[in-house]
Amino acid sequence: MHFETITPDDTAWQARALCAQTGADFFFPEPGSSVREAKRICGMCEIRSACLEYALANDERFGVWGGLSEKERLALRRTTPQTY
Repeated sequence: MHFETITPDDTAWQARALCAQTGADFFFPEPGSSVREAKRICGMCEIRSACLEYALANDERFGVWGGLSEKERLALRRTTPQTY
């Protein structure tokens, strides 16, 4: 499996992301809506780790990034030493 490492200013990976090909509705659902479909799509995306790294480095607070919801990213931040 190949994982890419990106810098916060390097956003060229976004054009290759599966979410860019499916639309934002799944990834930024209405409050209380399911994120199951977004996570399924993220699970098939080859650059999922780059997406998550970007979201953590840029403190993205809304939507599904790298297969994690807002709450999951917040929990990850609380349990992982900050290296981003």
